[in-house]
Amino acid sequence: MAVAMLTGCERGPRIVVGCKNFTEQIILGELIAQQIEKRTRVPVERRFYLAGTYIAQQSILAGRIDIYPEYTGTALTAILKEPPQADKEAVYSRVKAEYERRFHLTLGPALGFNDTFAIEIRGETARRLHLGTLTQAAAYAPEWRAGFGYEFMERADGYKGLVATYGLHFAKPPRIMDLGLLTRALRDSQLDLIAGNMTDGLIPYLDLFVLADDKHYFPPYEAVPVIRQDTLAQYPELKETLRELGGTISDDKMRELNYQVDGKKRAVKEVVRDFLGGVSIHAAL
Repeated sequence: MAVAMLTGCERGPRIVVGCKNFTEQIILGELIAQQIEKRTRVPVERRFYLAGTYIAQQSILAGRIDIYPEYTGTALTAILKEPPQADKEAVYSRVKAEYERRFHLTLGPALGFNDTFAIEIRGETARRLHLGTLTQAAAYAPEWRAGFGYEFMERADGYKGLVATYGLHFAKPPRIMDLGLLTRALRDSQLDLIAGNMTDGLIPYLDLFVLADDKHYFPPYEAVPVIRQDTLAQYPELKETLRELGGTISDDKMRELNYQVDGKKRAVKEVVRDFLGGVSIHAAL
């Protein structure tokens, strides 16, 4: 039985919100948690830093969490093991239908931004070599050191398909590093090319450059809440509560929120509270 549905002397009903272990996920997990606290009377428990996609998925299937933020392209390729698709509505519909059929999970509304993978190089390199696209960069890749996260190396929409699509060859096998370390390793010239996130707030701050995916290799990665259907049945007010978050975060807004935490070192709870309260965060930039 899900943790959120346990009742007894020591704890009553509650909703457990989880998330993965990088900045954007912590922000989104906190956003969902604060929205539930703001709009309902149901206590919320936070279980953040759940490592990667597979741990988060297993946690919600086992009932250890009730909701967590996911990305549609990740769900399609990493969880459902299906080939990438380019149409975001088709990807959302497919993931929602299969999650309901296979896992008794469902999707809340898309939050409004697409956090696709960003293949990044240093801004100085892009300017010096006049590079704009991955196709153009492929000619220089044999001289470069690459670094990627563990999931990117393993996923169907990750490393193997990327290098095959663009004919990429590097100076040596890629280094596998924690996502939080990749951007700074690139900045410090320990690496020359990495796979990060398009909404990473440190991209402009560290003068990094995102190479255009001109062959459209990556599918859409719309951020969505994944919810246990049992939890929705117990707390039907959740549907409207989460619906209010739909379409509220643009790509630029998510990049700003990430920058507030990673660049300005503000507390996640404070950044999310300001966002939900309608406080402009530009003033803190």
